[in-house]
Amino acid sequence: MTAAIALEPASVALVGAHCDDIAIGAGATLLQMTRRNPRLVVHALVLTGAGTEREVEEKNAFAAFCGAAEVRLTVHDLPDGQLPRHWADVKERIAAFRRTCDPDLVIGPQRLDAHQDHRLLAELLPTEFRSHPYWGYEILKWESDLPTPNVFHPATAEIAQRKARLLHQSYPSQAGKPWFDEQAFAGLMRIRGVQCRQPYAEGFVADKVCVDVPAS
Repeated sequence: MTAAIALEPASVALVGAHCDDIAIGAGATLLQMTRRNPRLVVHALVLTGAGTEREVEEKNAFAAFCGAAEVRLTVHDLPDGQLPRHWADVKERIAAFRRTCDPDLVIGPQRLDAHQDHRLLAELLPTEFRSHPYWGYEILKWESDLPTPNVFHPATAEIAQRKARLLHQSYPSQAGKPWFDEQAFAGLMRIRGVQCRQPYAEGFVADKVCVDVPAS
């Protein structure tokens, strides 16, 4: 277990294949970053769901999770579950998103996610954001694909419970799914908390970390 490192980004970019991916994978991190820095600029890209109730849910969720922070959210209308068939389209939309921002941190899916849409984004995002730290979030679901995180963002019990509650309130269209409940979300955060000696945490995977150790 290494020592904690303070991170104070002025802007962050978050990408999801579907409406709710970002909030599930990094909702507590968003809550804490925007609380600490209400002037944080949140750039967000979602590849599916535009023009449906899912887009409305996503906008409501970002408003709830980000507080007073400036949110720049774009939701596209590519077909859910078929992003690999639209590789060139996905690549271009990520490239266009990259041209709109130069964030201090990029957060998106992790490379070993079993869902094909998530996995494609995890492969393409680092090719566009080549000079940026990238955290891959995890999404609890039916597949046994949870990673072994090497980045942990600790959270208090209040933050963990607020994340779980906001997910339930923000995405009523997902309420019937067996893994979409407050106990599941809080339970995973409790496990990640144990792994970093904190009450709760969100876990991420960083493929490459560059550390600058100042000379004495």
